[in-house]
Amino acid sequence: MSEKNQEPQNMQVVANITSWLKGSYDEETKQQLRELIAKKDNTREVIDCFYRSLEFGTGGLRGIMGVGTNRMNKYTVGMATQGLANYLKQNFADLPQVKVAIAYDCRNNSSAFAKIVADIFAANDFHVYLFDALRPTPELSFAIRLLGCQSGVMVTASHNPKEYNGYKAYWSDGAQVTAPHDRSIIYEVSKITDPSQVKFTGGNGSIEIIGEEVDEAYLSGIESLLKLSPAAIERHRDIKIVYTPLHGCGVKLAPAMLARMGFTNVIHVPEQDVNDGNFPTVYSPNPEEPTALKMAIDKALATGAELVLATDPDADRIALAVRDKKGDFLILNGNQTNAIFTYYLLRRWKELGKLHGKEYTVKTIVTTNLIAAIAEAFDVECYSCYTGFKYIAEIVRKYEGKKIHICGGEESFGFNVGELVRDKDSIVSCGLAAEVTAWAKEQGLSMFDLLLDIYRQFGYYKERQISATKQGKEGLEAILQMMRDFRANPPKSLAGSDVKEIYDYQILELKNVKSGEIKDIDQPSISNVLQYVTEDGTIVSVRPSGTEPKIKFYFGVRQNLNSADEFDSVTKALDEKIDAIAAELKL
Repeated sequence: MSEKNQEPQNMQVVANITSWLKGSYDEETKQQLRELIAKKDNTREVIDCFYRSLEFGTGGLRGIMGVGTNRMNKYTVGMATQGLANYLKQNFADLPQVKVAIAYDCRNNSSAFAKIVADIFAANDFHVYLFDALRPTPELSFAIRLLGCQSGVMVTASHNPKEYNGYKAYWSDGAQVTAPHDRSIIYEVSKITDPSQVKFTGGNGSIEIIGEEVDEAYLSGIESLLKLSPAAIERHRDIKIVYTPLHGCGVKLAPAMLARMGFTNVIHVPEQDVNDGNFPTVYSPNPEEPTALKMAIDKALATGAELVLATDPDADRIALAVRDKKGDFLILNGNQTNAIFTYYLLRRWKELGKLHGKEYTVKTIVTTNLIAAIAEAFDVECYSCYTGFKYIAEIVRKYEGKKIHICGGEESFGFNVGELVRDKDSIVSCGLAAEVTAWAKEQGLSMFDLLLDIYRQFGYYKERQISATKQGKEGLEAILQMMRDFRANPPKSLAGSDVKEIYDYQILELKNVKSGEIKDIDQPSISNVLQYVTEDGTIVSVRPSGTEPKIKFYFGVRQNLNSADEFDSVTKALDEKIDAIAAELKL
């Protein structure tokens, strides 16, 4: 970047620093800032801390912890919370008192940030329910509805590196906020520009500590959604299951859920049961990363376990590892886990006579179409929505009392059952994974055998995601230009199969390439996503990431699988097809 282009940015940095040194900030913060400035060779870090204000986006806050306008700290958290409080007072002015619930995960400063959020809500005359210790994100979603709250905050940065923290804002239905509330909250937060506008103390509100009574209601509710095969669970209750919370807040409730289900042989990874925001035993606490499961898989190999379960730091996502035909552990991807769970639930619902024509499941538009194929086979509706579990929850809210939501999931390791929780839920998923393992064992199958059976019935659907990272302002423009180019010059074919349909969610139009016919896409809002569907059923989706400087490509291909013996050769053929498409798109 040229010096001329840097001038406005540097002026903003100086203005922000001056404001923090002279403004309504405590002496401890000012001293931290002075020490930061005084460090040698620290210009880049100082600029990054102050070149902009940490954005309160549609999902809340997320950023590196530290001093500065572009960092997670008591002031950026406080100003965001005051903006949210102001919006809640406007929306629920007819209530005698607004109620909110607050939970937090294992990250450094999470409990401190949660207390700050609670104090600010109380100072705004709200009644606050604050968990007594760290709890899973899905339990917060549950608590909001259980306690009749109008909103909630989960202090977490999900699976981001240890330097990060953040929080997710929830609405009265227990789901993360969506339109129109998300944009309106962002507007209210943007109006809070100085700590003097934040009510950190005082007021006539109150803080009520909650804990085990909510745990019991939550676990009891989950139990009521599962146990579709009680005899199989009873006969195979001693299957060996290794579980790891990856230092996070699943440590208490995931094992408790497995125990309630009746499973008696849950093996822990003691080093990872320790709640630690530094995540000392993993490079990344992301269950999508194979290295995160290494210690658990090693434990499973040493103990002869059949199943490995891992949950992320805020315990909303789950990873499964199962034994393949050779006895080695295979980490299932999110699409495979979703397919197994959906198949089991729909099959058992049908066998138990619980399907009456009003049931449905939900997937995101970039999640495998195998879910839709399974749903169709059981005469169950399957809805598709945008990426993000809040959009799945939006569909659940739309049909509440009219239809019955069996399950919903997304490719990024998120799944949920029923309508109890309005977010992805690893606690219910842990219980379900163990139940499916026991049920499959009753049929003489392993979990891997079950996956192959699903592929034989519905086709072998294989997916892959490729991301291109583009840093900085120039990177953002490059990503937007790539999307413009794909719209202006869409591919005519992919791996030798003609493109027959183009879905453009930016304008909510579906174009038939051959006929030129255009139909409307039924989605509640627009999104910068393109999707190409070929004659042979291949799907390629393209979208910029909403949280990272990346453009993401999702590939979905399909081929028949006639027998388990063909698995390796068909896998190779499908991988080669995805490689060919990626090469054609110059990725």
